[in-house]
Amino acid sequence: MDADVAVIGVGTMGSMVMWQLAKRGASVIGFEQFGIGHDRSAAGGESRLFRTAGYAPLKNTNSLFVPILLESYNLWRELEKETGEDLLTINGGLMIGNPNEDFVGNILTAINEFQLDHKIFEGESAKRRFPQHRLLDGEVMVLDKLAGYIRPELSVVTASRRAEELGAVIHRNTCVEEIEQENERVRIKANGKNYYVSKVVISAGPWTGKFLPNVKKSVITPKKIGMTWYPSKNISLFKPDRFPGFMRISNGINFFGVPTLEGSMVKVALNTLYGDIEDPDHVDKNIRMDELETINSAVKSFLPDLIPEPIRVSVHMDGYTDDNDSMVGEVPGMKNVFVISGFSGGGFKMAPAMGKIGADLIIDGKTNHNIEHLSPARF
Repeated sequence: MDADVAVIGVGTMGSMVMWQLAKRGASVIGFEQFGIGHDRSAAGGESRLFRTAGYAPLKNTNSLFVPILLESYNLWRELEKETGEDLLTINGGLMIGNPNEDFVGNILTAINEFQLDHKIFEGESAKRRFPQHRLLDGEVMVLDKLAGYIRPELSVVTASRRAEELGAVIHRNTCVEEIEQENERVRIKANGKNYYVSKVVISAGPWTGKFLPNVKKSVITPKKIGMTWYPSKNISLFKPDRFPGFMRISNGINFFGVPTLEGSMVKVALNTLYGDIEDPDHVDKNIRMDELETINSAVKSFLPDLIPEPIRVSVHMDGYTDDNDSMVGEVPGMKNVFVISGFSGGGFKMAPAMGKIGADLIIDGKTNHNIEHLSPARF
């Protein structure tokens, strides 16, 4: 046996699973086909929003995720304390929209259920407090006070390095070719070499489907994510102390923004996608000008202090499930093989807690969190 546990894909979730497993004394090896913290999947783009007020804005599952998000907050701080890195900045987070529609309505339901610290702005109070935004009639801003932004690439690197400090081994630039059960152990073939472990965690993002022969191929689909950055007429308005990250649905446009991190541009991008990806090994990194019309229009209409012509565009991808909920648990028909993947573009904020849940399932066979709705068996 080469280790107790192997982790396939040392990215957003894999790095956190490795950290948590190594912290609990398990011997763990990781396989990453690229370098740690690479930008070829879902962790690129220099920032991710963190919030505690709900997770799935268009569904009624928000309250199931709030305890996971609250635990993630504590674990982000724990990882920072262990490593001395600055990963999570809390400067508030805005949810903007009509309170009579599902997005803000579900957020308010979750806030009330868990008594989350928040404040609601509307009308003149919203204009005075956050003049960067232009509201439509009837819209409100809900400020989640325990929200902010995360440095994703640094977070993956930090969790991976911490796992290695605790005894984990990571095989970089190593592509997994096969996973096969052999009685009570699992064989992994990577870069032509066989490794033997007791259990396996698949956290391969858009590549996850190739390792799940018992799950319908269409269930987890690689999809193209586009991120866009805009210059400002007054960049000081968009610094973290004045401009919290936000999520918004207005006029049918679902988009988000993050304060300027380097002082010259502001990330504002669509939450909607730029299409399916046939093969995650061959991704078109271009976005056509006509595909930018929707986000440019949103910036022009709702953020008048930004110039609605992006000066930076980047393409990333993630694995999306049919129902946009992730897959967390043992894979049906594959004993001792677990999957933590399919987060459908919304998993980074909860990655530390998902790492802990994964370690709990592998070591204890159970978790205290309600994750039945995430079971891979539903597919």
